[in-house]
Amino acid sequence: MATTVRRTVLTLPAAPVGPPNPLPALRPLDEMHSIDERAKQELPREMARQIGYEPLRTLLPVRVLDGYGRERTETPLDAIVIENERLRVTVLPGLGGRIHSLHHKPTGRELLYRNPVFQPADFALNGAWYSGGIEWNIGATGHTTLSCAPLHAALVPAPDGGEMVRLWEWERLRDLPFQVDLWLPADSDFLHVGVRIRNPHERPAPVYWWSNIAVEEHETTRVLAPAEEAWQFGYERSLRRVPVPEFRGADRTYPLRSEYPADYFYEVPAEARKWIASLDADGHGLVQTSTDVLRGRKLFLWGSGRGGRRWQEWLTEPGTGGYAEIQAGLARTQLEHIRLDGGGEFSWLESYGPLAADPTAVHGDDWGAARAEAEARLADALPRAAVDAAYEAWRTCADAEPGERLATGSGWGALEVLRGGHKLPGTPFDEATLDEEQEPWRELLETGVFPEPRKVNPPGPSLVAPHWRDMLETAPAEPLTEYHLGIAQWHAGDLAQAVRSWERGLQLAPSRWPLLRCLAVADQEGGNAQRPAERYAEAFDDLCQERRDDGETWTSATAALGREAIDALLAVHRTADARAVWDRLGPSVRQRGRFRLIDARLLIAEGRPEQARAVFDAGFEVADLREGAEILGEVWSQLTDEPLPDAYDYRMRPQG
Repeated sequence: MATTVRRTVLTLPAAPVGPPNPLPALRPLDEMHSIDERAKQELPREMARQIGYEPLRTLLPVRVLDGYGRERTETPLDAIVIENERLRVTVLPGLGGRIHSLHHKPTGRELLYRNPVFQPADFALNGAWYSGGIEWNIGATGHTTLSCAPLHAALVPAPDGGEMVRLWEWERLRDLPFQVDLWLPADSDFLHVGVRIRNPHERPAPVYWWSNIAVEEHETTRVLAPAEEAWQFGYERSLRRVPVPEFRGADRTYPLRSEYPADYFYEVPAEARKWIASLDADGHGLVQTSTDVLRGRKLFLWGSGRGGRRWQEWLTEPGTGGYAEIQAGLARTQLEHIRLDGGGEFSWLESYGPLAADPTAVHGDDWGAARAEAEARLADALPRAAVDAAYEAWRTCADAEPGERLATGSGWGALEVLRGGHKLPGTPFDEATLDEEQEPWRELLETGVFPEPRKVNPPGPSLVAPHWRDMLETAPAEPLTEYHLGIAQWHAGDLAQAVRSWERGLQLAPSRWPLLRCLAVADQEGGNAQRPAERYAEAFDDLCQERRDDGETWTSATAALGREAIDALLAVHRTADARAVWDRLGPSVRQRGRFRLIDARLLIAEGRPEQARAVFDAGFEVADLREGAEILGEVWSQLTDEPLPDAYDYRMRPQG
């Protein structure tokens, strides 16, 4: 059977992602993968340097996605199916190009953990993320901001004369274009994935990449990699070198033998073949291997404790089996970023397919023998030289121009190509993809003037790269221009100048609340407590007077600003003012789980603990609960000494 590619529709119970948060992300969301400066001093020099290399100051220019809920309905999702006689690959181009399924036809086995639902949760750098399949993480430490975003997709010629699927986009945190080519040769058991990241700028850029593979876990699931040591990261934010497989009395290569969630970044020798596998009791499962540029390998496990089990249920539906993640990345750990010089590129090839090994050896007490058996079977199925040859063959097609378009991504890449005149063979960013979000920036580029909005609405997204900041600085100093300029200056670390721009804009702004909110954040970063509360209260009042309807855009702005305002007012014990903000939120907003929790906090501050306890007893779900957040336990502990109920227990580390 020749390899075929077809479009189809996959229907899943799905919760809508919802609108983006209109407030600019002046601070990153809390990212669990961080360690303090003292801990870095004990790490190898290269690792410490790369951990300290340009961590995110903000999420700009990306917007936060926090408008989803927990109500799922049957929803059609566009999908691409790549199929030969051996494998059937299902790809979701509208959701980050995720490989949803990798089905091995001769054995009837699903090689991945295939989530039966689409349920966003707050795990991505910008919020919404979902579990399952194979995802392509680019940008910075954490799950990519493209987790729930569309990618461009098209057919391109494959090295063997057939067709392959190209996915591509412009990654906006680091301002870099990338492509992922999915090549399934005829009669092959292995899907080849060619990846290229390019830096079209003169300046160097920090690069991050981890391919994240969800695999089913059972009591007998074992993860194997060519390593005798690993860097263990626990959610108490520690990074330590540990032996593999046994650490603190348990074999950590069996994901369910740990109690708490943890990462194990394997110390793979430089000369060793790069691979990782997850095998069941019978020695069957998935193996991933690559060319040597993709040096890192990792196991993430949820563990068997209450918090990890609760998160597993949260990300799918009750009664569904759990999963672990095996991953492959450019660095040894996910805390690191790699320098890519201006005009340079990184490229490599990954291969995914089934592996069958002797279960006696794989699950034996001799770790060296276990991994030697897995590596020998991998060599039989796909020799290392064959992967290197496939990479060289793929490189001849990496610049091939896409043919039939299968899906459309964003217009941000087209805007950057229009501005910079970048030549990017193989990944065209067509002007036809520009939409209303890019239009004011195109006008700035062509006329030197940032246009005033045609109707009263929350401001659109900001751009913050140096070239856009330069254009804003020379544009006429209208209030909206000053707003966007201040955001770009803030992102660049020029906080004082950002404040000056926002204050100038405030003097003549017909819409004051966006500028007041930015100034409130600046006050908070400066350590002031009282003034942010004043600014937030004024901003929320201005928004309520300005908002035009109860549509999605204004509701999202009201919810986002109200939430921040209540936090700022509670921080300085202005409980009555915080309650006044709550009272002006719409009924649909107040019923959301996040705002039920806020109500409980308000009730505690008002001296009404019994009513706050009643909120918990009635039950609520905080749809956008952040990975690693402990706020539920913290609020509960203010009400009672009773154990935290299972429904609210998402703790990812030992207490104390």
